[in-house]
Amino acid sequence: MTRKIQTHFGSVLKASAQAAGCLLLAFLMTSAKAQGVPQTQLPRTTLNAGMHLIQVQLAQDFEQRQIGLMWRKEMPQNEGMLFVFEQPSIQCFWMRNTLLPLTAAFVLDDGTIVNLADMKPMNDESHCSKKPVRFVLEMNQGWFAKRNIQAGFKLTGSAFSK
Repeated sequence: MTRKIQTHFGSVLKASAQAAGCLLLAFLMTSAKAQGVPQTQLPRTTLNAGMHLIQVQLAQDFEQRQIGLMWRKEMPQNEGMLFVFEQPSIQCFWMRNTLLPLTAAFVLDDGTIVNLADMKPMNDESHCSKKPVRFVLEMNQGWFAKRNIQAGFKLTGSAFSK
């Protein structure tokens, strides 16, 4: 009887180890597959820049903010991504794995743009806010300039406090 229990227990351990190995392999394959795939299913909201409406995806947690607009090959003209942080801080962005030229607007809680930074695709150069901010809005490069939107301009929308 003891031999049967040991054999059964050994079989269960072997099966458990195989199952764990399969789960690890599936996780690694899923992670590898996720790399190189743009995130397009984030929650959305609308912001106003004067008379201009901006449709933004909200990157609200660490992983969403880390991926950001990586691997996007195109983005509609009036769309962007709003990065939402838990508290104001000096925010710095770079463009690793980001294919599109973007402009980052560093934004205070009330929607006021502190500063803008044009960023080159596939570049690790850091672009930082001049003050602590809780929001960073990334748009296609040139979007703000074409509309004469500069530091001091106030964006509105439900994301910002009044």
